Amino acid sequence: MKRRAVIAIAVSFVLSSVLGACNRPAETSEKRELVIAAAAGTKVALDAIEPEFEQAHPDIDVVYHYAASGKLQQQIEQGAPVDVFLSAAAPQMNALEEKGLIHSDTRRIVLKNNLVLIVPQGKTPKPTSFEDLTDDSVKTISVGEFRSVPVGQYAEAVFESLGILDRITPKLAFAGTVRAILAAVESGNVDAGVVYGTEARRSDEVEVVAEANPARHPPIVYPIAILQRSKVPEPARAFLDFLDSDRATEIFESKGFTVNREDS
Repeated sequence: MKRRAVIAIAVSFVLSSVLGACNRPAETSEKRELVIAAAAGTKVALDAIEPEFEQAHPDIDVVYHYAASGKLQQQIEQGAPVDVFLSAAAPQMNALEEKGLIHSDTRRIVLKNNLVLIVPQGKTPKPTSFEDLTDDSVKTISVGEFRSVPVGQYAEAVFESLGILDRITPKLAFAGTVRAILAAVESGNVDAGVVYGTEARRSDEVEVVAEANPARHPPIVYPIAILQRSKVPEPARAFLDFLDSDRATEIFESKGFTVNREDS
């Protein structure tokens, strides 16, 4: 069964690569393919960085695979052909490092974020704080899965810190990615949701009603590292270096991320 799981994951990544290649014009020179597994919430920024990086490195073909960080961690542990991993939280990267699956000397924190409470645009009455989620007017709250989705783990920490988790648990509607949470709130199918600040600013159909106190949850950081199994370490290092460039910083900040300027 484990062999079948590994094969299935590998096929998934290969198909992603093939489909990505089909959308690009034919190239006369051979390119080295660089597979990057990245947290779903980073898509809007990384998609904008891709053409800039490939213009600077025309011999490298970037292929992204987006999903929840916990899911990506599991796929990597099961043998998925990944060169670089960008997680939306430290625990998933810690797990891979403990198993010797990443080059520890390449690990660093590239981005930071904040956590916000959102409601459908125009909703009344509406909560104005996380504590208000206990009110009877709030029937359903979209959050990330506590076990595998970092944004859900941060939300759980806030709820526990405020002492409201037990009271709001019956209201929780779990989602597999932060983008799914945003979609649920946009549609009006839920009364509120907890997402990253970067995700909230992408939509005109939601309103931010509160920001979580950073002291009530672990720091929201995005660690990145090169995988031990990578067969293209030089392109992988070139990508990490590019993320430190002024242009990449400009793109990240335009999407609402805080670029980590500290040693990590």
